[in-house]
Order: sequence, then structure tokens, then C-alpha cells
Amino acid sequence: MIDHRIIRESPEIVREALRKRRFDYNLDRLIELEARRRELLAVENLRAEKNRLSEQIGRAYRDGERERAEQLKTQVAEISRQIDEQEAELEQVQADFEAMLLELPNIPHSEVPEGDSDADNPVLYERGAAPSFDFEPQPHWVLGERLGILDFERAAKIASARFVMDMGLGATLERALINFMLDIHTREHGYTEVLPPYLANERSLIGTATLPKFEEDQFKTREGLYLIPTAEVPLTNIHQDEILAAEELPRYYTAYTASFRREAGSAGQESRGLIRLHQFNKVELMKFVTPESADEELEKLTLNAEVILQRLELRYRRTVLCTGDLGFQPQRTYDLEVWMPGMDRWVEISSCSQYGEFQARRCNTRYRPEPDASPRFVHTMNGSGLAAGRCLAAVLESYQQADGSVTIPDALRPYMGGAVEIPAPAS
Repeated sequence: MIDHRIIRESPEIVREALRKRRFDYNLDRLIELEARRRELLAVENLRAEKNRLSEQIGRAYRDGERERAEQLKTQVAEISRQIDEQEAELEQVQADFEAMLLELPNIPHSEVPEGDSDADNPVLYERGAAPSFDFEPQPHWVLGERLGILDFERAAKIASARFVMDMGLGATLERALINFMLDIHTREHGYTEVLPPYLANERSLIGTATLPKFEEDQFKTREGLYLIPTAEVPLTNIHQDEILAAEELPRYYTAYTASFRREAGSAGQESRGLIRLHQFNKVELMKFVTPESADEELEKLTLNAEVILQRLELRYRRTVLCTGDLGFQPQRTYDLEVWMPGMDRWVEISSCSQYGEFQARRCNTRYRPEPDASPRFVHTMNGSGLAAGRCLAAVLESYQQADGSVTIPDALRPYMGGAVEIPAPAS
């Protein structure tokens, strides 16, 4: 959520941000609502006047000035009517203003390049060697089905399309990836591991700005709770309505969770394999930091995610999202994309984003720079460290062998009981 003062005092900043984002939004209406809201808040002056006149009524009666007392009563009745009218309008204007404010995207960081779409996202660098094959590499869904480790057909019978069951060494491999990621982030990068709820209330999804913007992508229960679309939701809300001390920052959290998304409107897009599922596994990285350290902390968080790709010896690259491709919530986002030789394309495996105080305002998460100082909003950021299913797909495609087997990356072998490969199916 953007600070009210920017809308009131510097609307040109918001207007320029919307232009850069190519985002259609009625800013003039929001400015009108803000101005009227402030006018109606003057109802407090009417209440003070009503109280002042009410006190005079009592004195007038005591002094025997009955006619003056009746005149004062008439004035008080009229002021009461005005107060009722203004309070009713204020309630509606306030509701309309807050609803529109929730639909207003974040202001991009000054260093975000301007552009129209993902075609304009600059590639900052590429790391790792491309795997070389003396045969035609296969996509992961073909490999997984041949090896008997990915079962899409039975998962569809149990649930629906866009679900998968990892079987045998496939399940072991994904579990190994998750444990490997958590160990690296907790033991080497200083994150505190969290095992949060997989359900969250409406307030928490509003806190991350998932609601109301992305309502159609959420699975909602009859009780009004939502299946989390990512561990970002519970992690960002850990300190909801809290004031932290400056010495408590930065705070680093990591969590493995399943994630659930309806993927509304994405029919036909990446509909095969593990890339776009209704349920998938992910290790999330989350930070609460001071405004002064936010840029540096985002760089460190992104490098933490890159370490996983480096240890797995996967080819990847870092891009920065341009204004036209930037998500609704972030100020700035780095995407990590892994090379999928079987699909012959780059696939996003992590988005690392900083939000400024956009989410903290919604969650009401603040800190005191000094013991006696007024609270300020923290800055938040998060990123996948990594998406486990997509990582599994990258390992299958990058480590496939001519005989149909898949070699286990060295870093994962201790997590798989020393297994060195997923053997080719018997002919």
C-alpha cells in the first residue's frame, strides 16, 4: 500500500509510475476521494461545536434564559443532523478510498528499466556451462514417465489436470532437493527455518497484496480461509501488527511449503510437465530489513538463491524485470531462469523481489530506529530458494543420459542414501 501523503502531495510520482508500468488506473478518482475524505474528517470540528453549545444549554437553563436555551437546542439538533450526514458519507468515501488504494500497484524502484513486456527484460549475466548431449535430449515429463517417477495420469484421476505424483526415486529426489535447500539457507546463509500453516485468512493475503488483485487465482475454503499460494503469505505476516526493535533487524526466514494456485486464465500455457501446476513445492526466502539496507539485502537474497543452482551445477541466468513486466507488488524483481535442454528454453525458477514498505503498511509491521523514536515501517523482500518441482525438472533434463538414466548431482547424493543415478527402465 502506498503512503496517503504521496497521493495527496506528489500525485505526479504515482502518475509517472503508472505510465511506466503500462497500468490502467483511475488515479484522478483516487485523488478526488482523498480530498473529500480529508474534508469530511472535519466532522470532528462539528462535534466540538456541538459539545460547546450543549454546555451552553445547561447554563442558559440555570440562568433562566429559556428562550436562548431553546435556540441553542435547535442549533445542536441541526449540527447533529449534519454530523450524521457527514459520518455516513465519510464511511462510504473511506471504504471507496481504501478499496481503490488496495488496487494501486507499488511504485517501481528508480533502477528498474522501462519496458513493455518480458521481451524488454535485460539479462544481467549467465552462469554455468550448458550440458552437451550426443543424442536428442528429452523434456522432463517424457523422462519422468519413462522412468516411472512422475505420474500425471493417476494424479489427474485423484484430483484433476495440473497435478502430479512423484513416485519412488522421483519423490526421493524432490525431498532431497528440499532438504538440501533448507540446509544451505539455514546453515550457511543464516535463515531461521519456519514450518507455517498452509491456510491463511483474508487479512494475511491482503497483507502480501495477494488480495484483492489475485483473488481468482486462490483456492478458498468454505470457512473463508485460503490455501497459501506461496510461503510468502505466512512468512510476511509473522510480524503483523508488531513493532520491532532496530537491533532485531534484519530478520531472515525460510520455509518449505506446498503452494496452491488455480492458475486462472493460464489454460494452454506450459500445460505439460511440472512448470505450471495447481500444487507444487517450494522453499521460500523472506527478509524484514531497514529501508537503508534494502538494496544490499535484495542482492544478498538473490545470491543465496543462486548458490543452490551453482551447487547443482545447473546453467542459469539472472534477468531484471522491466516496468511493463513487473508484478503488482514489487518495487524491483530479479528473475533467475534455469536452462531446460529438453524443452530448449529458459524457465523461471525464482523471482527475488523487494517491496519497500508496500507490504509492511498492509501488515502494519514497524520498527523503532531508536528506543524513543517514532515507529517506521520495515521493508520486506522475498524470493524462491528454489521452486522444488522446477528444480527437479531441470535436474532431470540436464543430467539425462543416452541410455535413459539420470545421473544424480553430486550435491544431492548424501540426501539420497548415496544413490548416483536413477536407473534406466528395463527394456
